[in-house]
Amino acid sequence: MIKLNNISKSFGRQQVLKDIDLTVEKGDVVVILGPSGSGKTTLLRCVNYLEKPSDGEMIIGDYHLNCKYASKKQIHLLRQKSAMVFQQYNLFKHKTAIENVMEGLLIVKKLSKEEAIVRSVALLEKVGLGNKLEAYPSQLSGGQQQRVGIARALAMEPEVILFDEPTSALDPELVGEVLSVIRKIAKEGITMIVVTHEMSFARDVANHIVFMDGGVIVEEGTPVELFNHPKEERTKQFLKRITPELNYNI
Repeated sequence: MIKLNNISKSFGRQQVLKDIDLTVEKGDVVVILGPSGSGKTTLLRCVNYLEKPSDGEMIIGDYHLNCKYASKKQIHLLRQKSAMVFQQYNLFKHKTAIENVMEGLLIVKKLSKEEAIVRSVALLEKVGLGNKLEAYPSQLSGGQQQRVGIARALAMEPEVILFDEPTSALDPELVGEVLSVIRKIAKEGITMIVVTHEMSFARDVANHIVFMDGGVIVEEGTPVELFNHPKEERTKQFLKRITPELNYNI
């Protein structure tokens, strides 16, 4: 389980997250929706301390962290509980696909090279890249690079995988292959928090939707509740703009 209590974040005088409370159960696929500037990516980055929360506490599994007073050692331990898949892939350009996946297994997990190779091959095959083991990022499409990023995240066996708009940098024809892989691993019961604008993915794969605006959670619930019966006027306005095929009474 992941529990965020009163998570706040400010950049100078600008408060971008305001006392966020969120609970994610083991095996949940939580999708965070919201307009640009709503704080959704900042919240995701706070979960694994790519951004340091200004206040609040986090619980991931059996690990508890007071964000305001966290030490470097505590932050390091927290980061081992999660893995991030970025918009821009963040692969090592001078390493092959298999070397990118192996990196964390060798450095963080301390596996032998032989063990790391076996696990990396299996994971790249899982995301449909068994024939691209020795390819460098420059030799891969955007969708293939993102799938390497997903394999790299899976390699760390985290308690939660965080996806920051994983298809936003892709050409439209490549979006489907990445979403297909995410759907596949979601069925395996891996806990995920996903920031995305892909509404069909949110409806089909998520079991919990969070709508954010202005640094707060405006509304949350199941996909049916959020998409078919939103309660808050701000949620209805947002959905009417991005899903005009649905009729919301505002």
